[in-house]
Amino acid sequence: MELGMVFTILGAALATGLAGIGSAIGVGIAGESGAGVLTEDPGKFGLVLLLQALPGTQGIYGLLTAFFAIMKVGLLGGAPASLTVWQGLGIMFACVPIAIGGYLSAISQGKASASCIQLIAKRPGEIGKAIILPAMVETYAVLALLMSIILLNGIQI
Repeated sequence: MELGMVFTILGAALATGLAGIGSAIGVGIAGESGAGVLTEDPGKFGLVLLLQALPGTQGIYGLLTAFFAIMKVGLLGGAPASLTVWQGLGIMFACVPIAIGGYLSAISQGKASASCIQLIAKRPGEIGKAIILPAMVETYAVLALLMSIILLNGIQI
């Protein structure tokens, strides 16, 4: 296997792995808070689940970026392209924004979601505000995803 292809696969793995790890941590943080609320009021399960699921999107963004990367080089189509080392490095570095941005924003979003779960425990009528606050963190994951896609599209194969 060519070194360029190895770098591409490494980039795809980093995008999926780091963003997925961040999502797992974020969902876990929100889940711990949610479990505490549900012990007192099981009727809030739907609201808690919604807030707990928010940090999971970064993992999806990482997976999406990885698919873009491996489709660009033909790994999914069965006809892999011949890549130079520089092309492979370019694809790997194009995956870095969502890898790092996804990892960090998912953890931060999990913390924001945990706080908002506490908010709805005391004030269930504030669910709109409770969703908007962690959704603001999502903005930076979306920006990281967009940058990765733009960078991937800029690499000539």
